[in-house]
Amino acid sequence: MTAPGIRGAATPLAALVLAGSRGASDPLALSQGTRHRALLEVGGTPMLLRVLRALRATPGIGRITISIEEPTALASLPELDALVRDGALAIHQSLSSPSRSVLDVLASLPPERPLLVTTADHALLRPEIVLRFLTDAEASGADLAIGLVAARLLRARFPESKRTFLRFRDDGYSGANLFLFRTARARNAAAFWVRAERFRKRPWRLVSAFGPVALSLFLLRRLDLDQALERASRAIGARVAAIRLPFAEAAVDVDKPADLELARLLVEGDQRLRSSSATNPPVVGL
Repeated sequence: MTAPGIRGAATPLAALVLAGSRGASDPLALSQGTRHRALLEVGGTPMLLRVLRALRATPGIGRITISIEEPTALASLPELDALVRDGALAIHQSLSSPSRSVLDVLASLPPERPLLVTTADHALLRPEIVLRFLTDAEASGADLAIGLVAARLLRARFPESKRTFLRFRDDGYSGANLFLFRTARARNAAAFWVRAERFRKRPWRLVSAFGPVALSLFLLRRLDLDQALERASRAIGARVAAIRLPFAEAAVDVDKPADLELARLLVEGDQRLRSSSATNPPVVGL
């Protein structure tokens, strides 16, 4: 089965999960007594498995690749062995940065083959989030589609959560760690990402990579998100589109202890709700 509306519908969509860690001294993993950040448990399940299961439950997604700098860390997840044997899962030795790993995996695919990219710390990812992103990304016609969540939506749902926002005239936006490289030209964006990713947590430095005029307009908040991406597309050499997702939890990646606590609270609350519904089904017909 293929994802509705995805280019090249005869071929299942390839997906990549970036599972690199912050190294052996990753403070978040160490604080939880875990060997690797991707193995942090949310709702009793390692985050990496939660992401993998969400992707496998999404119609149209085929072979998935996990990019990790320490493949031996996956030995604790026997669920992966059968998937590797069946050809449904591949393990990639990650390179020195996420963008370089993406470029390396893209190079292994035919130029016209789309690639969905997400991350192992996307602990709240669900099939409906992925499918909404893919459907809207295909409708955009862009070379590269990027999932974003508006600040107003995030603040309304999670007022205490601290996120990094790119601020524009219309609103601020936080990344949803979902990217669809739709066309061969999208590789230009991946190459640009290699140069710019060191500024990920410093938005003004990131925008400065597009030139002084773009930086000035960004700092003055004279551009809305779509106008900014039009300028970025010209600099990159590929059309980039923002996919505004209506799911606040799509922007909650587990980057610090507060994120992990929030993800666990949300998942455990949802599990209790489902358990209660199963134990006490609604009475109808009274």
